[in-house]
Amino acid sequence: MTGALFEITFYLAAPFWLLMIFAPTWSGTARAVASPLTVLPVLVVYVVLAVPVFPELWTAVSSPDIDTFRDLTALAGGAGAVWAQVIAWDLLLGQWMYLQSRKLGLSPLLMGPLLVLTILLSPFGLLIFLAVRALRLRRRRRETPIG
Repeated sequence: MTGALFEITFYLAAPFWLLMIFAPTWSGTARAVASPLTVLPVLVVYVVLAVPVFPELWTAVSSPDIDTFRDLTALAGGAGAVWAQVIAWDLLLGQWMYLQSRKLGLSPLLMGPLLVLTILLSPFGLLIFLAVRALRLRRRRRETPIG
């Protein structure tokens, strides 16, 4: 069961990623990803995987060191729980990036690849997005007349 839960975790988040990447201007996309409830199915998987390994999970987060974390992820439930947590937070991060990009008027042709990068390597996607966002905000401030 743990393996199956690990496998379906990403597929629970995938519809929202697909909407943000392939249908970014559809009004249904904005409505769907404006809700933080999109991560609830992934969080249910997280809880199911985390509860059986809760003592190890608690040890890893309350007294973090590399060996304790390695011990947690050596357990199928521990690795699955960490994976579900990553998927949930990445989805929330992607939703924030998507919503910010719409507010700032960033091109879907820029955001599509950036969201794909965020799915795969979220810290890199976030760093690039933050740089793009800062440039757009700076440009907007220069273009806004004072007075």
